[in-house]
This record gives sequence, C-alpha cells and structure tokens, in this order.
Amino acid sequence: MELKFTKMQAFGNDYIYINTLDQDMPPSLGDLARHVSDIHYGIGSDGLVLICPSAVCEFRMRMFNPDGTEGEMCGNALRSTAKYVYDQGLTDKTAFTIETLGGNQQIQLEVTEGVVSNITANIGTPVWDTGKIPVNTPQKTFVNQPLTVEGQTFHVTALSWGNPHCVTFLDSVAELDIDRFGPALERMLEVFPNRTNVTFAEIVSDSYIKIREWERGTGETIGCGTGCCTAVAAGNLLRLCGRTVTVEQIGGPLSIHWDPEDNMFMTGPSHYICSGTILYEPK
Repeated sequence: MELKFTKMQAFGNDYIYINTLDQDMPPSLGDLARHVSDIHYGIGSDGLVLICPSAVCEFRMRMFNPDGTEGEMCGNALRSTAKYVYDQGLTDKTAFTIETLGGNQQIQLEVTEGVVSNITANIGTPVWDTGKIPVNTPQKTFVNQPLTVEGQTFHVTALSWGNPHCVTFLDSVAELDIDRFGPALERMLEVFPNRTNVTFAEIVSDSYIKIREWERGTGETIGCGTGCCTAVAAGNLLRLCGRTVTVEQIGGPLSIHWDPEDNMFMTGPSHYICSGTILYEPK
C-alpha cells in the first residue's frame, strides 16, 4: 500500500506525519512505525505521528516511537500537528484542542499570510504524584532527590506530562558526558519502572535555561518541548528560575510560561522538511 506522509520539525524533534482522515491505515500501526524508522525518510526522525478523527476534540494525535510502541504525548509533535491541520485546510480555527493519550491539549495559532508561523501549546499541569508518574518510591513527590549513577550523584525531580520525565540541574550542560549518564538514569528501573526521559538543565539566569535532552529509547535528541517545560516547572519549584523562561536546546529556543492556574505553555515555530509516499506491505 502507498501512504502519503510529511516530515516536520518543531525546534527539536523530527516526526513523520500521516493524515489518516483521507487514507486507509494498516492494522498494525506498531509495525508501520518500525518500518518508517528503518527506511531513508525515517532517518533522523523521532517516530511516527498519526492525525486521526476525535470524538472529543477537533483532532486526535497518536504518536509512535521508532520501536513501534505508542507514546503518550510530545509537545513538539503536538505543535507540528497543529500547524499541519491548519496549513492543509483541515480546520480554519486558530484556537482548538487536540486529543492525546496525555490529555486534551489546547492550541493557539499565530497565522502570517495564511500560514501558521508560531504555535502556543498548553500542555497542562505537571503531575508530581509518584503513583502516576510512576516512580518506585514511598515518597509522594520526588523533588530534588539524590540518585547516584556511574559514581556521580544527581539531584533529580520527577514529573509527567503524560510521559515520564525527570530533570537534574548542573553547573554546565556543555561539559556533560550525556552518553554515559543519560542511559544510566533512564534505565534506573529500581526508581523509574517505565524508564524516563532525562532533562539535564543549566540555570543561566532567572529567565534563561540551557538544556540537553536524553529521550528514553532513542538517546540524545536535539530538542524536546516537554523537556523544556520540565526544566521550567522544576526550576520554579526549587526557586531557581521565574515563571516565564526562554529555554535553549540544540534544535532552537522555546518560550515557556506558567500561568496562575499552573498550566504550562510552550511557544515556538514548526517547519516542513519534506513530503512523499511510503510504500508499505502490512504483515
């Protein structure tokens, strides 16, 4: 079968997007996701995103990791989905919601000459309860907890946006051996039973943070919207930064702010990379 796809980037993550509203899909989406990651247009991508109908929102986003497992929610994938549905004429609204496994996410678009130029995604409030993250600890919250891996102690805060994240603050992220410490923290199954995304963050000022992101199952990624929000949420909780912060990541800076109701917003652009046709024979 032939499936039309678009590859997009949202200041960090590259994903392969397939609009399921006007084309039939194979029965095994996990196999399709693995197929996408194994061939040339999947190289450099963080996975597969399906744009689907929703009974509760304007659209539903389903996100699959390169290994074929379905993920909960990714802020960068969410922003690119929002750009896609507007630019492709699937909606004329500049404010709408998208259903994800991590919750129903609110989107606000900035449109320039008929094309989305900037996207603000409200990804909701962080979950601190360790029973929901989940974290194997008797403590209800997991804030600034010391974890020793590879002979070094990191003070880790764990939270979730529908997918598990943790953050640790360092003096310098540039000097970090992320290939050593990223997987060691991700795979601390005695603490994080589902493994975890790890945000390594450096506080530059009250309104500026640098991060490097280790994505579970993938490795270092050039950016992560929820990782940016993780750094700001934890930094504010620990009185290290304010509630409106620019976060520098390899893929580009995101603007993050936290409203009085504790909702986190990320604002930044998304870009088209290429489009084409996937040839796939269902198993």
